[in-house]
Amino acid sequence: MQVPEELRYTEDHEWARLSGGAVRVGITDFAQDALGDVVFVSLPAVGSRVEKGAVLGEVESTKSVSEIYAPLSGEVQSANEALTDHPELLNGDPYGQGWICDIRPDDEGALAGLLDAAAYAQLTAG
Repeated sequence: MQVPEELRYTEDHEWARLSGGAVRVGITDFAQDALGDVVFVSLPAVGSRVEKGAVLGEVESTKSVSEIYAPLSGEVQSANEALTDHPELLNGDPYGQGWICDIRPDDEGALAGLLDAAAYAQLTAG
């Protein structure tokens, strides 16, 4: 299981990366593996507001449907429209081409409240 050191993580298996004033969000390698083959992704609307912990979208797989939760509060700046036609990108490249959306955070400091790689690896080890 990949747990990139430079990312921050939620207990709900989302990752977050600050880049140029926006926070890119996706689901972790652990999450995509647990879901199995992803067949549909519901993306948040660009321009919509999200609140930390609120539902951001959904991922449907051959096994189940799982909600994606916002790791912080802010405005959705962009969504990965490639997932509409190619939801399998979540399985093949969860930390790259399989990103979900970019959020302009209300407070960039909110990332500090998320798990670091070591804490996330410990969470998923059990």
